[in-house]
Amino acid sequence: GTRAAEPARSAFPAFKLLGFLDVENTPCARDSILYGSLGSVVAGFGHFLFTSRIKRSCDVGVGGFILVTLGCWFHCRYNYAKQRIRERIAREEIKKKILYEGTHLDPERKPQQQQQQLNNLEHRKVDVNEVN
Repeated sequence: GTRAAEPARSAFPAFKLLGFLDVENTPCARDSILYGSLGSVVAGFGHFLFTSRIKRSCDVGVGGFILVTLGCWFHCRYNYAKQRIRERIAREEIKKKILYEGTHLDPERKPQQQQQQLNNLEHRKVDVNEVN
């Protein structure tokens, strides 16, 4: 039989660009390569339309691929790193919230509420002593 817990595996092996960059599992790699390809076509074809020089247009296309790919890669990785930092800070804040909620260290509790609770406790002590 088949197991339900097993992850679905693709029939194709992972695509590795230049033998080392796993495009499928590396964040930002897929988008950077796709935008770089588009930039290559636009730059090369645009240069060809203006100059009609085939070899130079191919060189411009390769340069466009490199520039657009690297630009997209650094932009995406920068945003990815910012997102990871925000997620880590949020996780830490949630842990603090769970740990301190309801205690005297809870930053959301106002000093006035704490003073009111202390006064209520003192009144209870007085009431108990009056009964005895």
